[in-house]
Amino acid sequence: MDDFLDGGILKEESFRKQVAEIDWSQYKGDRVLVRGCADVPIPTWAYLILTAQLSQFVERIYFGELRSAVKIFVRDLD
Repeated sequence: MDDFLDGGILKEESFRKQVAEIDWSQYKGDRVLVRGCADVPIPTWAYLILTAQLSQFVERIYFGELRSAVKIFVRDLD
């Protein structure tokens, strides 16, 4: 999440712009871990925006740290 900081904080307008510029299809079929650590507090809306974009392409989304990740999304293949 530190990659999305603007002037040391997360600003919604610049965050949305950066998210819109990412080619999310590069993660098609992958399992993705969204790490919760950052140098500044990250608002819930930022995680929701990332999850919404990723869920269109990935197989699974996890949140947290690698050893204790929590599954928050699984694509239903049925």
